[in-house]
This record gives sequence, structure tokens and C-alpha cells, in this order.
Amino acid sequence: MMTTNNKRNIPHYSDHGQYPDSYYAASRNQKPDRPTLKDDITCEICIVGGGYSGLSTALHLTETQHDVVLLEGAQIGWGASGRNGGQIVNGLNASLQKIKKSYGDQTADFVGQLVTRGNKIIRRFIADYDIQCDLKEKNIFAAFNNSQMKDLIETHALWESHGMHDREILDKQAIQQYVNTDAYVGGMIDHSGGHIHPLNLALGEAAAIESNGGTIYENTLVVDIEYDDASAKVITEFGTVTCEKVVLCGNAYLNKVIPKLTDRIMPVSTQIIATEPLGSLADELIPSDVCVEDVRYILDYYRLSADKRMLFGGGTVYGGQDPADIEAKIRPNMNKIFPQLRDAKIEYAWSGNFALSFSRVPQMGKLHDRVLFAHGYSGHGVTGSHLFGQILADAINGDTKEFDVFAKVPWIPFPGGRALRVPYSVMGSWWYALKDMTGL
Repeated sequence: MMTTNNKRNIPHYSDHGQYPDSYYAASRNQKPDRPTLKDDITCEICIVGGGYSGLSTALHLTETQHDVVLLEGAQIGWGASGRNGGQIVNGLNASLQKIKKSYGDQTADFVGQLVTRGNKIIRRFIADYDIQCDLKEKNIFAAFNNSQMKDLIETHALWESHGMHDREILDKQAIQQYVNTDAYVGGMIDHSGGHIHPLNLALGEAAAIESNGGTIYENTLVVDIEYDDASAKVITEFGTVTCEKVVLCGNAYLNKVIPKLTDRIMPVSTQIIATEPLGSLADELIPSDVCVEDVRYILDYYRLSADKRMLFGGGTVYGGQDPADIEAKIRPNMNKIFPQLRDAKIEYAWSGNFALSFSRVPQMGKLHDRVLFAHGYSGHGVTGSHLFGQILADAINGDTKEFDVFAKVPWIPFPGGRALRVPYSVMGSWWYALKDMTGL
């Protein structure tokens, strides 16, 4: 039987398995205390990872009566799925223009037909399983200068050519009807986008999996996987799962369990701050209650919570380390957009990792006929992970058409390999930051 990691001395990525001190954790819905796997069990399909990729895959599979066990090393939504900006943004990190240039018209056309499906999957889950996650409508892409605005107009035309007619170009006056700031020259609104409480979405999806007969183990760290033509075995700290298929959805927190996947992605941290409740000021700042992200390479993103806090995120740290002072890093960016918040109290500040692929295109494939994986959403994982979960489930159900297309997209290694991927990426980010500042 082939083993992925002979040493089995994988460090625990979550310390104690408790949620970080975030606004989302403080305002989350009730959840059950799920057990740690301490026995040797069998099932049909084992999912590794309790974020959106694993949850979407498991939920789609339980909807088609598969016997599913999901293993999470900490708690459901502990990683990026419970810490992110909560924005339902159609598309991938890599633009359709970039995909077309890198992989050809056929791949771009294929992706163009898929990129709005993740949004629809999320909305179906919310409706079908009555998930309480503060769903709100619309998102805006904001431009600081004419060069960025030109790119948005071209993007709008390309999306229109793929039959996506929910986007509208906004000039400076129009965008100020949605966001009360002088910072932008214009933007593009996606009327089919939106935003949610991301941890509560994850918790609702976990409850839906269990209502369909699936089983979830938390605080269950996977340390090794063995597989051959007969079966697969997922080995945890205190128990094992013998199954027909394994789906790896650990993303930035898969650790070094799968050496073949470790160098394909790089953990990158991003940070969010949450103000005190703002009351009527919140409605003055974002009267439309939409979510916003700008179109810079190192971007800011923000929205209002259900209790009218400003949730403002941004920044990147390649390699996944947390900055020493999150508020000091993020608050100046918020104050530039909304000077009215200079004196607002910051009640929460947190960080979390997403998995960056060098091409910014998510990756999907097989290590073996019994072992599938998906990862590398590169900061746009809310919708992409839900889409990939459906594609993974479809492949297990015998429809491999979409899975095969993504599996054939070549992955590009980081220059210099593992040792140099962080410094090379930092140098690249400096270049793009310079372009952002100069408007070139």
C-alpha cells in the first residue's frame, strides 16, 4: 500500500482547536460538540477538511445518498472558511483575460460558463437548509484610477460575451450612491453577488450534512494517508478511516500530510478588523449595504455586518505569518476610505491563511484513482470552493467532464521551489504594488 508520509510526525496547525478571537466566532450560531475520532472505522468516502471545499463536497455527496465521513483537524470553519471577508464574488482570482492568455480560448470559455455557479450553490444551500448567515445582496469592484477603470470596462465586456449580464459599470457619481467615499473614480457592481457571515454558513452546511446522514469528526488531525488499488486508509492521531475514496480539501491548512501537494501552493495571510457597532453612521457610509473590494493587486475589501460594524480587510503576508499588530496594518487603509471612522473603536482584529497558487487558478486532480484533491483558490475561495465541491462530487458520481478539464490544466511551480517561493512572491508583490500606486 502506498503511503504519503512515512514520518507521521505532523505538527498540529491549530494549537488548541478553538476558533480565533474574531467577530465571526463571537457572533456564531450554536454548534454541537462533535467527537474526536478515536476508533478504526469504515465508510464509502472520507473527506479531509471542514472548510467550504470539504463541506460542499460532502453535502453534495450526502444529497445523493453516499456514506460520507468528514474529518476536521480543529472545528468546522476554523480556517479561511470561517475567517474570510464573507463576500460572494463571482469568478476566480485569475481573470478570464489571464486564463485566456495562459490556457487558450477553450479553457477560458469553459471557465466563463462556470464562474457564477458557486454563487448559486451557496444560495441553494442557504434556502434548502434554512441556514441563518445574514445573506445580503450585491458586490462592487472599485477603481482608484482611470487605468483600473479601463480594465474594469474590458472585464465587463468579456463577462457580457459569456452571457453574464448582471454587472453594471458605475461612474464616480454612480458609485457614490452605493459607497459614500471620494476615493474611487468608478467601479462595477455585480447584482448577482452578495455577502454572508462566513462561519455561520459553514456551520449551517455542516448541520445539513449531518441531517442527510453524514458523519463529522472535529479535532481529528490527519497524519498520513495510505492507498492502493484495493482501498484507502486515512490515519489520524487516534484512529483510522478505511474507505473507497478520499477527497483532500485541507487547502492552506493541509500541513505536510501530502508532500506531493505541499509545493503546489503557498499559505498567505490576510487580516480583518471589526469596529464597534456604528448605528446610523453605518448607513451613511454604505447606504446600499453592499460589499466592496477594490481592484488593486494587494486589495482592500469591506462590508457591514448584521449589527452594523465595519468589517475591513486587506493586506497580505506571504508564508502565512500573522503581522505583529493587525490594527496598525489595516486601520490606515480604512481611514483613507472612510475618514469618519478615525475615532471608531476596533473591537476585533484577526488574521487567517488562504492557499495561493502561482497561476492564481485553483487546482484539482488525483493522486490516485482513490484520492482526489482541490485547493489553491488564491483569496477568492468562497464561491470557487463551493463550485469545486460540486465538481468533485459529480466526478465521484461518474460525471468527470468538468473535473477532467481542471485536472488537465497544468500547475506552475513557484520559482525557486519551496525555499524561494516567499521571497520571489514578495518581490512580485512590490512590483504590482508600485503599479497600483502609480496607476500604470
